[in-house]
Amino acid sequence: MSADTTTTDTDPTAYSAAETVRRILTSTGDTWAVVGLSSNRARAAYGVAAVLQRFGKRIVPVHPKAETVHGEQGYATLADIPFPVDVVDVFVNSELAGAVADEAVAIGAKAVWFQLDVIDEAAFARTREAGLDMIMDRCPAIEIPRLG
Repeated sequence: MSADTTTTDTDPTAYSAAETVRRILTSTGDTWAVVGLSSNRARAAYGVAAVLQRFGKRIVPVHPKAETVHGEQGYATLADIPFPVDVVDVFVNSELAGAVADEAVAIGAKAVWFQLDVIDEAAFARTREAGLDMIMDRCPAIEIPRLG
């Protein structure tokens, strides 16, 4: 996956600040929309969503197929979800991720999490300016067990 080469004044260490990771995983909320989650067991999103569930998160699959995954009803878009979402976890490539971050802002999410290798500096800046927490290029399935 290629990274957005847009330059901003954003400090790269802010993308994965430990305090932001901890806040999102422990106190932002437990409803996580997982964009790119389908029933394909070979995809990273499938395994990450299972880990999030084991740690008490409600996952909401978001994929054009709107499949039920891990026992949770899927939706084609973030806008189709009929209840509040706390965190939007993004498993799409960097070229598409910015639009997903903008949709997360539009639906009133509290945080956006771009998975490993998903980087869009301009989207990071827009999302932070909108008042949301955001992490890029990290995986919650790696981070959540580290919280102890």
